[in-house]
Amino acid sequence: MSNTPSSGLAPLSQAQQTQPFETTSFKTRPSKAAPFKTAPFKTIGLIGRLGSDKVVDSLKRLVNYLVTHDYKVLIEDRTATALPDHGLPEASRRILGELCDLVIVVGGDGSLLGAARTLCLSGTLILGVNRGRLGFLTDISPDELESRVGEVLAGEFEVEERFLLDAVLYRNGKAVGSGVALNEVVVHPGKAVRMIEFELFIDGQFVYSQRSDGLIIATPTGSTAYALSGGGPIMHPKLDVVTLVPMFPHTLSSRPIVIDAASEIRIHIGETNQTYPHISCDGQTRAVAKPDDVLVIQRKPERVQLVHPIGHNFYEVLRSKLGWSHRLGD
Repeated sequence: MSNTPSSGLAPLSQAQQTQPFETTSFKTRPSKAAPFKTAPFKTIGLIGRLGSDKVVDSLKRLVNYLVTHDYKVLIEDRTATALPDHGLPEASRRILGELCDLVIVVGGDGSLLGAARTLCLSGTLILGVNRGRLGFLTDISPDELESRVGEVLAGEFEVEERFLLDAVLYRNGKAVGSGVALNEVVVHPGKAVRMIEFELFIDGQFVYSQRSDGLIIATPTGSTAYALSGGGPIMHPKLDVVTLVPMFPHTLSSRPIVIDAASEIRIHIGETNQTYPHISCDGQTRAVAKPDDVLVIQRKPERVQLVHPIGHNFYEVLRSKLGWSHRLGD
């Protein structure tokens, strides 16, 4: 493969860059990590992970608490299948985003990721209740469900913005697949145990050609997920950067790179690949690439609005979830 940008791929127009994605304007929202002093909520949406009795228990507790305190409650239509005879209005995630002041997601980080990819379009505030494993994004534990949710509904909370990534796969200049990621976009060989070959360009500048098991393109939110397992750095959520983490590269000199989140990332799939690389967003395959395809990754205009209880501490979360040592004497 050459060490210069591949010819034959016309620069993307503004229409090409945005066509595969639906975009809407933000609702009015607070600045990053801004505390609220009033209770702005009237309509609350509920989303839960299916297939878990513990999630169902937490959802029932939430419904009882919210209805008792005279909030209007909407339940996501898929979640409603786990709550027979609930007697409340149902709606899709998109409609929840349009009608609700706050959406509470009960489950693990995966549940919140799925909700965030839709709710970012409306700028709806999202609060997570942890019924998963680590729970980097879902702050509230089941043991303190009513008390913590009550504090948030009373106006005692902070809002933190997180950016997402848009990924579009082009074939002969035409978009053939797209996806959105809050954690990471991953180029990988799928089920095949083969290396893939690709060229990496950042803002039109050639970076390297590489043979490896793939590449992880992670946001700060995703830096504690798959990218961490691949040897990438942990990044504070306030950073406006993206990290590129090679997966088992066939060279000892390949290392993760941290770049400006405003950069355009292009990955040109090698013409001699014997396998078709998969493009996954937050762990879900969105497209399968062919040789000579081009994957374009950019920061999404919309952002996720995460709600945290007052006093949320990123470093305390890391200590708790990753088992770091506490202070001497603790």
